[in-house]
Amino acid sequence: MSVRRVKGSYRNSLRRFGSGDPNKAVRNSAWIFRNGEWRLIFDDGEEACLLYAKHERLPLKDFGAEVRPAVDITQFLQQSVLLLDVTENSPSDLVDLLLSRMVPSVAEEAKMILFTHDTVPMLARTIQATCTTGDSGTFDYDQSWICALCNLPTLTRRHVGIVRLKHPANMGHTCHEVRLFVLVLCPSKEKGTKNALETGRTFATLLADMDLRQRLLEARTEDEFKRILLKHTQELAEEQAISIRVDHGSATRLSTGGESNEGEKLCRFGQGIREDLSRRLPHYISDYKDGLTGVKTPQKVLSTTLFLYFACILPAIAFGVLNDHNTHGKIDVKKVIIGQTIGGLFFFVFGGQPLLILLTTAPLSLYIKVIYSICEDFQLDFYAMYGCVGLWSSFFLVLYSLFDVSRLMRWSTRSTEEIFALFISIAFCVDAFRDTVKNFQENYNAPSCKGDPASLAVNVSSKANRVDTPTAANNSVVAYLLSQGNASVSEIVECNRASSLLFLLLMFGTVWIGVSLYNFNKTPYLQAGKREALADYSLPVAVITLSFVGSYLFQDVTVERFRYDDKNVFMVAPLERLSWLAVLGAMGMGFSLSLLFFMDQNITSAMVNNPCNKLKKGPAYHWDLFVVALVTAFLSLFGLPWMHATLPHSPLHVRGLADVEERVDQGHVYEIIVKVRETRLTGMISHFFIGLSLFLLPYPLAYIPTAVLDGLFLYMAVTALNGNQMFERITLLFMEQAAYPPNHYIRRVPQRKIHQFTGCQVMQLLVMCLFGFAPWAYMKMVFPLIILFLLPVRHRLVPQLIDGRFLEALDGEHQ
Repeated sequence: MSVRRVKGSYRNSLRRFGSGDPNKAVRNSAWIFRNGEWRLIFDDGEEACLLYAKHERLPLKDFGAEVRPAVDITQFLQQSVLLLDVTENSPSDLVDLLLSRMVPSVAEEAKMILFTHDTVPMLARTIQATCTTGDSGTFDYDQSWICALCNLPTLTRRHVGIVRLKHPANMGHTCHEVRLFVLVLCPSKEKGTKNALETGRTFATLLADMDLRQRLLEARTEDEFKRILLKHTQELAEEQAISIRVDHGSATRLSTGGESNEGEKLCRFGQGIREDLSRRLPHYISDYKDGLTGVKTPQKVLSTTLFLYFACILPAIAFGVLNDHNTHGKIDVKKVIIGQTIGGLFFFVFGGQPLLILLTTAPLSLYIKVIYSICEDFQLDFYAMYGCVGLWSSFFLVLYSLFDVSRLMRWSTRSTEEIFALFISIAFCVDAFRDTVKNFQENYNAPSCKGDPASLAVNVSSKANRVDTPTAANNSVVAYLLSQGNASVSEIVECNRASSLLFLLLMFGTVWIGVSLYNFNKTPYLQAGKREALADYSLPVAVITLSFVGSYLFQDVTVERFRYDDKNVFMVAPLERLSWLAVLGAMGMGFSLSLLFFMDQNITSAMVNNPCNKLKKGPAYHWDLFVVALVTAFLSLFGLPWMHATLPHSPLHVRGLADVEERVDQGHVYEIIVKVRETRLTGMISHFFIGLSLFLLPYPLAYIPTAVLDGLFLYMAVTALNGNQMFERITLLFMEQAAYPPNHYIRRVPQRKIHQFTGCQVMQLLVMCLFGFAPWAYMKMVFPLIILFLLPVRHRLVPQLIDGRFLEALDGEHQ
């Protein structure tokens, strides 16, 4: 061994291997000749070496055409080493564990070939999967598994070891969350179809399927693990064999000149509905079975059912209070709950996409207020006008569904969906803070709090317009105020600032607890299963906890509750009371309302059927719109509030039934959906209990303060921002560039173009807010047209400012 001492700084020519900091000077280093090679050693013990990396694309194995893959899987499942829930989390420890079980006699020799260097525990040859997005070339590493390869000259046969880790392990730059580790050892002299690369490619093809990986992670025993892998191998072979025959048959028909489909394309009447039914009817039975079978399915169905119950019943109460105020009791809480039950159950039984959630919304409440204002101005019967507008809207919706107007939604891009979703979040916030301001005006800033005689405390309920029994100490004050004519009994209000402070506590407490539990699965506390359970039940826990706090712990403080009127709700609208002019006016309003239904329903459907959600049973845009038309007609005849598919409840419903997988990219953690349980049971059961909630009126449901309902609105607004790229790009305006996440558009689009596109979206959002929150009722009737105009703005105006290749990255097909 020879040593040559080197002094000086290598800052400009070498980076310290451990730190990676080019500005950190290396004061002393030494060249050492060891084991036939030169090595550079630093004073602090670090050693510099050179690594050669080569990436090569491998095609997936063809299980349908090739015989070897299926034979290998069957053979290796009988002889392979399989270890489940291993606690070791480093490549060297895992390799030591597997080699001790597979080939203990040549373990040291295998380790020298498996790793790049004895001091650098990095695997030399590995196989990983990458996920490419569309035609843009953007890709991401599949970081939940890795396959290591090794050719050993001393081996006489192939060996395969599989390890399932108990906790995700970080094994390098492109594999931060490894749960499955495969080790393939092969003799050096092996024929081409049986070498290490081909054997590893066989297992890598199987593990590239996220659904299979999820089932393997859920397997309880080794036998179940092997059975799942073997069954998937057989299914994959059959599926690929069928695909080959279908492709060959299609090519034959094309080459022989098949019949043209132009005639079918020209006649589109009812074609969309027929296609939707032919796509969804074969899965109707499985829509029920998928909610009963599978690992974690009972837990997911139960938690999602409770989520839907609270997420639907509480907004129903909140919008019932709003409609009660806007219509002076014509549509109240009881009617909203009955309409929610009937419409929801009908849609979940007969609708096409069972993951959509129908609900009355803030825009619909505003539209109902417009109808009531018109009826007051022209002395029209509200129920007759309301029913007529709803029936006209249903008529137009039937036409839209029969003539496949939903095909226009192919022009709806991700940016349009995200603008509308962000508007809904803003609408929830506006409703919540509007109630907060109203509460402060009535309590914290009441005249009695500014030194008026009424501040001597008379307990008055301003909502019920009654005076509680006064005490002897303030009877004289009441008598004095009434005798002087300064106020009536219903106008004497106590100074109740504690009520306003409690309102803030309950509202923000609901948001804080709900969002904290919703994100609890991202924390290191408790076990993974318990974290996931807390995240699934975040909304029920928050509502029940804060309702208990407001109604029991602070029972001495007056809190605002909703008003309940027990009256008959099933009264047919007296349409005969309308004149022909009123019917024509109702037709115009019904057409505008149908546009609101059309855009809201289809945008929500597009977000639910997003390819990122990995749904397998297909959409049903036209049939769902037809079913919503029938629901609207029924609700209109009986004066019940309208409903359609809504945000963010529908995407959150999908998320609740999904299994997700975490990935890490340069320190940024994000989640992708692996599979979704497409079932009707969650919606049907939750709406069945919503119907039973009528027996809980007025109590105990009245124990839920309105502040908790407003907290629910804020919770929906905050959780709906997850995955909204428009909101993410808005936050970039307030971040330093070093903190930008390394996603696809950051890599492919200049920063100035990103901000220009975000500015265009913000301008469209501001226009929507201008018309949606305008104080003039008639101006809100134009709001559905504003939503429709988002489509031509995106495809005509925005391309004038931003190049097409940048738009593909920023607003491509579900990037």
